[in-house]
Amino acid sequence: MNTLSYKTVSANSATVNKEWVLVDAADQPLGRMSSIVAKLLRGKYKTNFTPHVDCGDNVIVINADKIQLSGNKWSEKTYIRHTGYPGGQRSLTAQELYDKDPSRVVEKAVKGMLPKNKLGSAIFRNLKVYNGTEHGHDAQQPTTINLNEIK
Repeated sequence: MNTLSYKTVSANSATVNKEWVLVDAADQPLGRMSSIVAKLLRGKYKTNFTPHVDCGDNVIVINADKIQLSGNKWSEKTYIRHTGYPGGQRSLTAQELYDKDPSRVVEKAVKGMLPKNKLGSAIFRNLKVYNGTEHGHDAQQPTTINLNEIK
């Protein structure tokens, strides 16, 4: 038989190529920036993407304190949690959560865009968010990505 046959390549933890990526969140809309970061974490931009494997990159987000929200989202967007006790529902607005810790706003946005299973939890551990421009990952030599050029 003289036909060409191509095998589907399925990545695993031994063959995956993980890199370190630096993303600057200054003056970026929260949702658009978070969706790109979630795709980078998941590995969707790679040619050997496999849905059941952690084949994404390690992402460092800096300047999380300079994130933008449009419209009235600072006062109307709410983050709801529950203590586990009757009547224990608590909520924070985006502004209140930002005042406590600006990096948590970015973390919650990205975590909501990842799978809700063990793989999603493992992928979320590859995200590092910092409020300023300083981060402790210079030894990993991260490559800087311009979010405005990624589709």
